[in-house]
Amino acid sequence: MLIGINAVAAFKEPRTGVEEYTYQLIKHLTMLDESKRHRFILYSQGTVGHGGQGTVPKGQSFREGLSLRDSPLSIKQLKWSLPMWTQVRLASEMLLHQPDVLFIPVHVLPLVHPQNSVVTIHGLEYEHYPEMYPWRHLRYLRWSTKYALKNARKIIAVSENTKKDLVELYGGNPEKIEVVYHGFNVGSEQGQSMKPPYILFIGRLETKKNIQGLIKAFNLLKEKYQVPHKLVLVGPKGTVPGIQSLQRTVSQGQSLNLDQVIFTGYVSEQEKWSLLKNADLFVLPSFYEGFGMPILEAQAAGCPVVTSNISSMPEVAGQGAMLVEPKNIEQIAQTMYKVIKDSQFKNDLIAKGYQNIKRFSWQKCAQETLRILTK
Repeated sequence: MLIGINAVAAFKEPRTGVEEYTYQLIKHLTMLDESKRHRFILYSQGTVGHGGQGTVPKGQSFREGLSLRDSPLSIKQLKWSLPMWTQVRLASEMLLHQPDVLFIPVHVLPLVHPQNSVVTIHGLEYEHYPEMYPWRHLRYLRWSTKYALKNARKIIAVSENTKKDLVELYGGNPEKIEVVYHGFNVGSEQGQSMKPPYILFIGRLETKKNIQGLIKAFNLLKEKYQVPHKLVLVGPKGTVPGIQSLQRTVSQGQSLNLDQVIFTGYVSEQEKWSLLKNADLFVLPSFYEGFGMPILEAQAAGCPVVTSNISSMPEVAGQGAMLVEPKNIEQIAQTMYKVIKDSQFKNDLIAKGYQNIKRFSWQKCAQETLRILTK
């Protein structure tokens, strides 16, 4: 079977959520023994490693160890410098050269596509918080989700919560939607990039991640409990409305000194794992997560987790996290303090985190995805 994959997100660097999902899924698909019976073609928007279009020879690797093994994998550049690459360039490719199955790892199904198409939908946060999206983007997200639900043979939802949203908000057929969890990465640390003690957040710095609430809860933690910790925020600043409010929250930090909140921007994988392994606490108080991969990375690093009690976060965190109401600033502060100060409680939480991550792996994700693509 010839499996075509929209691989644009996999070539983007640095990789965040959906980019990491696409890259890791392609990487592990090509590592499966079952994949030897199939051929893969990756559709790329521009120049890629190893010369762009063409078959990468067996035994070589593609972009940081994307093993090809015995599964022939071709990379096809579909050059297009204007907007709407998916609906124009990829659609025209489907009109001329359709694979046996088309896999879209990131939401948007082209207007022209094989009847046998599979689309991954990562979350419907834009329906829960539409005010956080420019209206043109919001309109396109709504249209493309409904179009994929109607026209794809199968929809992959990355959590039961996302499946529930697709059924309840868009009337999706639950028999058409299958849940396949993400995996997670385990990296190696390199030195100590930040002097403890500190509390850590990893993700895009934007309103829907509740960064303002986290900073306010941290401020309360410092004022009420006099802890010596800093707050380390790792990730790029988002572009959605509300980032200016975030900047004001920090710059007007009331009694909170600016040197207590550290913005690192992007960090390397080694730096990220160093930060996770040396943090006293990882906090993800988002208003919505389609999955929440950093939760699993923190648990894998032996870092206790505090996260929100809504959307997919309880589902992903399992018993290995303390759950909080994301709008309850005092509860977030109190919970952070309990984990920091109660060493036995903290160690129990870490142990439960180690148990929880056994449910997830990229290999399992790839196996379940390949089953859906080829059945």
